[in-house]
Amino acid sequence: MVKIAIIADIHGNLPALEAVAADIRRHRIKRVICLGDLVGKGPQPAEAVDRIRELCELTVQGNWDLGINEPQDKEAGLWQQDRLGKERLEYLRTLPFCADLWLSGKRVRLFHASAKSVYHRVLKKADKWERLALFENTEATGGFAGEDGVTPDVVGYADIHVSFHRTFKSKDKQGLMLFNTGSVGAPYDGIAQASYVILEGLCDCREPGPFAVSMVRVPYDVSKAIAIAEQVGLPNLERFRYEQQTAMEG
Repeated sequence: MVKIAIIADIHGNLPALEAVAADIRRHRIKRVICLGDLVGKGPQPAEAVDRIRELCELTVQGNWDLGINEPQDKEAGLWQQDRLGKERLEYLRTLPFCADLWLSGKRVRLFHASAKSVYHRVLKKADKWERLALFENTEATGGFAGEDGVTPDVVGYADIHVSFHRTFKSKDKQGLMLFNTGSVGAPYDGIAQASYVILEGLCDCREPGPFAVSMVRVPYDVSKAIAIAEQVGLPNLERFRYEQQTAMEG
């Protein structure tokens, strides 16, 4: 059995990321995958990118990672670009869209927001048909593990900053499983603690076996994150402070 930590939505919050990294070490987890949005919102985008590159075996692209490479006309975006520099911006621009892996006979697909785009948001309260669309192959995903016509039966995503785990079925698809990682650096579910997921199963195994999805919450020093934002002169500081203190979207 292997354990894989799935993290996402760091948003330049290094204290939260380091708290999660310490918890991952405590669980003796060696494999870590990031589902994007390393930057934006928080005060340490460059440091977050560098730490993720050390920590993770694979990182897929989030909407902020792609969007920060676009021309910026607002102070917050320009500030983030300046902090990141050309090399990190290029790294973010070229991240892959999704990751596919076999785990205990399950076809697991991981992406940031949806099968369509890093910008296409699927909320927790989305209807059944929106959720089922997450399991479809698209031009962005291709077939599962490069196999035409093969689709995932487990999907993990991020983007909405609210963790959940759900199973359901449709007429032609049985036993589908969907989970959201929540956010490491900017939780929006009212719990001011970093959120991530642990997958456990038989690695690269196409035969059925034990499989688990665990939702993990980790406390971190919110006051330290805010203090860093104040020290570096983060644009939109009040919004960052509000989101950190309340764990609600500003």
